[in-house]
Amino acid sequence: MRIVLVGPPGAGKGTQAAFLAKNLSIPHISTGDLFRANISQGTELGKRAKAFMDAGNLVPDEVTIGMAKDRMAQPDAEHGFLLDGFPRNVSQAEALDVALKADDVKLDAVLDLEVPEDEVVKRIAGRRICRKDSSHVFHVTYSQPEQEGVCDVCGGELYQREDDSEDTVRKRLEVYHTQTEPIIDYYRTQGLVVTISALGKVDEVTERAMDALKGDK
Repeated sequence: MRIVLVGPPGAGKGTQAAFLAKNLSIPHISTGDLFRANISQGTELGKRAKAFMDAGNLVPDEVTIGMAKDRMAQPDAEHGFLLDGFPRNVSQAEALDVALKADDVKLDAVLDLEVPEDEVVKRIAGRRICRKDSSHVFHVTYSQPEQEGVCDVCGGELYQREDDSEDTVRKRLEVYHTQTEPIIDYYRTQGLVVTISALGKVDEVTERAMDALKGDK
């Protein structure tokens, strides 16, 4: 299957993408991974992306699209892939359609993870990260430490990242609504959109997504 995963920040796209890709035996292709791989390997696209990033500028669509096209052309993606974080806007979606048509393939589904805005803010703004080890993550509601402000694993101080503040989260949601959300309508006209609730436990959402992709909605 060839799938695009869409949803607001805090919807759990990265987590669901990993599980769905494993269940469907297709590669999980995320924008972040594309950038890291191309930059670390020193590809021409990676060098171009790094120059923009180092200057504090957004990476142009054509660079991102070029990376995605290269990745989708690799052998492990021959029978399908799951795109996470790409396309990010309608122009990228249109470019993806052109690239896929050139290879005589098409998308099978666009999986839209739906989460109420207040829940997104609650999920992200409630995160607390350990200063000693950022892989130790807690939440003021869903995964509280035994002692407030102290990491259960190593005793490090727990803090809220600046990117996780409520004001920042709401600004990220505004960007999502204006730039990324329109691709849902774009793909809906093609009959590709499958919308599911991303509320609940991780395995429940995965099962819901798998059923929806199989047509058991």
